[in-house]
Order: sequence, then C-alpha cells, then structure tokens
Amino acid sequence: MIRAIMHGCNGRMGQVITGLIREDVKIEIVAGVDTYTGISNSYPVFESIEKCDVEADVVIDFSNAGAVDALLDYCAEKKLPVVLCTTGLSQEQLTKAEEAAKKTAVLKSANMSLGINLLLKLVKDTARVLAGAGFDIELVERHHNQKVDAPSGTALALADSMNEAMDNAYTYVYDRSQRREKRDKKEMGISAVRGGSIVGEHEIIFAGPDEVIELKHTAYSKAVFGKGAVEAAKFLAGKPAGRYDMSDVI
Repeated sequence: MIRAIMHGCNGRMGQVITGLIREDVKIEIVAGVDTYTGISNSYPVFESIEKCDVEADVVIDFSNAGAVDALLDYCAEKKLPVVLCTTGLSQEQLTKAEEAAKKTAVLKSANMSLGINLLLKLVKDTARVLAGAGFDIELVERHHNQKVDAPSGTALALADSMNEAMDNAYTYVYDRSQRREKRDKKEMGISAVRGGSIVGEHEIIFAGPDEVIELKHTAYSKAVFGKGAVEAAKFLAGKPAGRYDMSDVI
C-alpha cells in the first residue's frame, strides 16, 4: 500500500482526491497538510508541512504557490517524491523544483488529466502527418468566466507539442482582428473563450483541402485532474530522483 501525504487536503481538489483515494486499494492518505483545519478527515492534518512527522512514500500537492517553497525544501531534505499540481508558480519556484529534482523525484505537468496528456501525444503525431501535407492548424480552448489567464497553459502545451514536432517552424497568432492579409501557412491560431462554468475544453482543428480533422478533449468536472494526480502518485512512489511529467505516467 502506497502511503501519501495530501498537501492542501482541505481545499476543493484536496477533498476530491481524498474521496478518490478512499476508493483505491493501492494507495492511502496517511496525513494531510492545510492551514485550514475546520474539516474532519480520516487522517491527521498538520497546519504546515514542517510539522508533519508521518512517514510516507509520496506527497500530492494541490495547495497554493505560497506554500510550495517550504514543500520543496521538505521533500528534498527527506528525499520524498512529490506530485506538484499547484499552478501559478514563479520562475524562481520552477527553478527550485528543478533543483529539488536532483535530490528526489518531482512530477509536474501543465495539466494532470490523463486524457489531456494522451491528447498531447496524439496531436504531435497528427501534426507530423497533416501539417506536412499542407493542413492549417487552429486551436480553440474554452474555460469558465473566472479563469484569468488566456490562452490556458494546457492550450500552450498542446501548441508547443505540435510545434516541436514541426521543428518549431510555426508562429502563434492570438488575434487576427487588426490584420488584413491571407493566413500564413506557418501560423497556428490559438483562440480563448471564457464563459459560464465551462470546466475546460480544448479543440485542435486540422483544416486541409476538402477535409477537416478535429481532436477534442472536454473536462466535465475537476475530478479528472484529481484522478490524474492519484495515478501520478502511484507511479512516482519509489522512483529515483529526477524530473517527471504525465507523459511518463501514460
């Protein structure tokens, strides 16, 4: 049985993951960490990672950027693998994560969904075939009206995946409203839609002469990210120091 610490256990995703792991026979949560302790859990909860004295095999982190520095220090010191799911990290924190990966296993991806990470592979393979055959590539992402960044990190990861497959020959175009010219064959359009409570949709359009191929992923709840994090934790436990991402999991 894999023993996990849930960092950010009383947040929305922490509680989602708590429920998922409760039904999983291969992994259990042995401790949680959260500054808010007003929720009753089946495991002990500590107000900070430094106070946690429970032995574990892996940490799942869905907290906030302000708590990540102490978490990375803790995991590096104890050589404890960590699945880093918190978003909005600074460049300094990303660098710190890379340094921590020299001492322990660190897994971080732009998106924790298993489906999205499979899509990353599919679009790369598709771009190699269709872009070379003259197909135009457009990407449309849709999210809820509370999301502040546009395009999403996942959209950029999908675009980068395709661009890498084509030797980074494409430039990204986010707005054509001020342009009065034909579409360049080496441009990739990226459009962002914000509205309602859309959890997340990413659609990649390959438009060629007389035919169109579309690849699409739709998230109906944030549970998909929790499921990916749990699978990542089961994968990462016991792994040697190094940098991992969801492509390693799938």
